[in-house]
Amino acid sequence: MWYFPRLLVISSLTGLSTCYSGYSVVKPQKSYQPIPSDTLTNTKPSEAVDDINVLLAALPESIPNRELLAQSWYSYRQRFIQNDGRVIDYEASDRSTSEGQAYAMLRAVLIDDPVTFAKTLNWAENNLQRFQEDGTKSDNLWSWKWGRKSDGRWGAIDSNFASDGDIDAITALIFASRRWNRPQYLQLARNKLQDLWNISTATGMNGERYLLPGPAKAFVSNESIYLNPSYFAPYAFRIFAQVDPKNDWLSLVDSSYDVLEKSASLSKVNLPSDWVLLSTRTGKFEILPQSKNIKTLYSFDAYRVWWRLALDATWFKSKKAEKYLESSTQHLQNLWQQKSRISARINLEGKEVVDYEATSQYAMLYPAMKIVAPKIAEEILNQKLLSKHKKGIWDDYSAYYTQNLAWLGILPSSSVSEKLLKPSKSEL
Repeated sequence: MWYFPRLLVISSLTGLSTCYSGYSVVKPQKSYQPIPSDTLTNTKPSEAVDDINVLLAALPESIPNRELLAQSWYSYRQRFIQNDGRVIDYEASDRSTSEGQAYAMLRAVLIDDPVTFAKTLNWAENNLQRFQEDGTKSDNLWSWKWGRKSDGRWGAIDSNFASDGDIDAITALIFASRRWNRPQYLQLARNKLQDLWNISTATGMNGERYLLPGPAKAFVSNESIYLNPSYFAPYAFRIFAQVDPKNDWLSLVDSSYDVLEKSASLSKVNLPSDWVLLSTRTGKFEILPQSKNIKTLYSFDAYRVWWRLALDATWFKSKKAEKYLESSTQHLQNLWQQKSRISARINLEGKEVVDYEATSQYAMLYPAMKIVAPKIAEEILNQKLLSKHKKGIWDDYSAYYTQNLAWLGILPSSSVSEKLLKPSKSEL
């Protein structure tokens, strides 16, 4: 089985959201050979809906900004998703990631686009599988990065997985099974859940179970556990518990809130951080050393905490989510009220350390503010989100990460059907 030095693995898994390099508009010539079989769906690429009005009709008329949401997804498919289902990150040497494939799947099922869902899923299953040294399949999780290798060939560059991508993909699979009555999607989700539990969770000093950002070998040492709070998805763990009772997914709900609440004290203004350490000797949360490539500060990863907890508050009426959002957004609320802007990065002292903003932050903050500060939410929507959307794209044509977070943040979480959130009779 593969093995990389711990620091190398950790460093490799942190580039999912913070790359600002240029991009090439020329789509790469691929040398890989996709598996021709289509065992997960009966749809064909030619059946894909190419009418924005059909996508619009999939969204209830009561949803605010439904035209914008339909246009954004239509444009995203044209710009970022190849005909074979590969999602391209133009900001990072035209690579693809498990995260990108999962975002596309999640958006596709939420807007009722089964063909795009199948294509993006099939591409990932064909190209992101993880293998052992003898060529046998390791598990059902996905290599997190795929692109041009040093020898010029295209393929998986890093065979480690990033658990946030797998969590979002599994959630999308469960939703797809329920929305389109496709039990094969549910079976695949269950297979992935077993591997995610076995390979990407760890036990703390008092028996608590924690979600890891990736393989345990990479993120657990003799003294510390590396954690990324933005990967915690309590709403997803509740849904996983519905379909996989063999594993205690609800324990991850508890540990997620425990990490978020206790590690907030690392920041003088109670903000979540991109990365934190959990000492296995003391059970306390610590700041990562400055020498590490990954940092303990509020930045591009941490934004997703707001969205993930807003989903838990809306879908499952979580009081812990509401309490955390109320307490940990206070500093951002104050900054907004003072300046009508929030810096893209804020250190542990609460100081804004860069002079630029991030549409992705506003997008993730918006659903949280709808819960705890509706007036600020409306101002953010109008001043920082709607105004940045031009011809189906937020900011610029290279920012795939922003496109996904903006769309997911603006889509009202209350618009998701109860059918997707509750198990069907066939699942029980």
